[in-house]
Amino acid sequence: MNRLLKSREVLLALAILALLAVIATRFPAFIAPGNLTNVFNDTAPLIILALGQMIVILTKCIDLSVAATLALCGMVAAMLDGAGVPLALILPAALVLGAALGAVNGLLVWKVDIPPIVVTLGTMTIYRGIIFLISDGRWINAHQMTAGFKDLPRTEVLGLHVMSWIALAVIGGAYVLLNRTALGRSFFAVGGNPHAAVYTGIDVGRMQAVAFVLSGALAGLTGYLWVARYAVAYVDVAGGFELDVVAACVIGGVAIAGGAGSVAGAVLGALFLGVIKNALPVVGISPFWQLAISGSAIIIAVAFNARQGRARGRIILKSAEHRA
Repeated sequence: MNRLLKSREVLLALAILALLAVIATRFPAFIAPGNLTNVFNDTAPLIILALGQMIVILTKCIDLSVAATLALCGMVAAMLDGAGVPLALILPAALVLGAALGAVNGLLVWKVDIPPIVVTLGTMTIYRGIIFLISDGRWINAHQMTAGFKDLPRTEVLGLHVMSWIALAVIGGAYVLLNRTALGRSFFAVGGNPHAAVYTGIDVGRMQAVAFVLSGALAGLTGYLWVARYAVAYVDVAGGFELDVVAACVIGGVAIAGGAGSVAGAVLGALFLGVIKNALPVVGISPFWQLAISGSAIIIAVAFNARQGRARGRIILKSAEHRA
């Protein structure tokens, strides 16, 4: 029992349940099954992006360009739809474009040896600039999109929207990748001890580049889902969303220094933020406080992680004294 209570995932799940219980005391309808389904659907884009970000963070990197990648892929998807391209081609195009944008980040980190935070800060701005150039700064609104393009994420299957089913599929895929494949073990090895990983034949730079490609592909997929669901594409789509993505990972126990984390933790971190985001308007707090809450959550979670992982030097020294 004590071991379970020390688990970050268990503690986070209990925190989410406690948060729901507090909200339910004032607004019982919030925890109705239908509303909780809507909360999960609203959180689906964050879950997908958080899992991609988690893979990048595991390799001792960070991707601050995910929201810009999402926005660019979403704009391209909307423009392709307006040009009459069928949805069956738009979806793979968004995935491939996202993977290509992620590959740009990965190659700059791997081959040019630029720090990941610098690379992704730069590409974040570049990708937003490209959106402005290809769209001339114009918005693409609902009336300019086809019904099929807009309806797919919102189509209900077995009580859940397609967007939620896609998020569940990504969760399952990420779990298998990280826990059942050699590639997943390589991500952990690169972040846990890159020097030891080299001696086992793992190319650290290559693994980091692959992580960026996967993150970019998931951002590309989310770009279509986001633009189609909200039926609008413009330069500042998902502006600042990268903060929520990083917050979800860190809150979920993904070590910002790399090498540690779990799919369940990242998903629970995203759900924690999703519940807060949906609860803020209900309890009468401005949604603009979300950024402050996300930033505070990052600081608290990083401090908590650092405290948990801190070497217990004093105890070792004390034991040595006793042995002497």
